[in-house]
Parts: sequence; C-alpha cells; structure tokens
Amino acid sequence: MNMTILIGLFVFIIIFLFVRMPKFLLRFVRTGTVRLAIGLLMLVLLNVFGNSFGLHVPINLFTVLVSSVLGIFGVASLALIHLLILA
Repeated sequence: MNMTILIGLFVFIIIFLFVRMPKFLLRFVRTGTVRLAIGLLMLVLLNVFGNSFGLHVPINLFTVLVSSVLGIFGVASLALIHLLILA
C-alpha cells in the first residue's frame, strides 16, 4: 500500500513539473529577450550621443550582456572603462 502511494506521488510530481515547466521557461526567455533588447538600445543610444564626446563602446556579445544584466550601471561602467582605461 505504501509503495503505491509513493509511486502515485512521484507520478503526480512528474506531471506537475511537465505542466509548469513550459510556462516558466517561456517567461524566462521572454524576460531575457526584453532585457537584451533594452541593453542593446542603451548601448546604441550611448554610442549615438557619446559620439560627440569621442566615446564609442563597441556593441558585441559581452557588452550587450553586461548592459542587459546590470542595466544603467552596466552601461555607465562600460563608458567609464572606455574613458579611463582604454582611451
């Protein structure tokens, strides 16, 4: 009797995970895509407006990831690194 309860509980957990996982994965991908797009937009705006000051931060995978994860502070740190270390 105890074994059938454990098997039933195990099957219920597996079914629950398969039903809930696509919703979580879809939300994770959607949030990540929006953050990447916003990070890319911030870098483009930094390059457009920073061009008059001689500031150009290259847009590549690393800089987009930094700006999407850290937001405004990531873009500011990339600009400071470019101004203080690379220039």
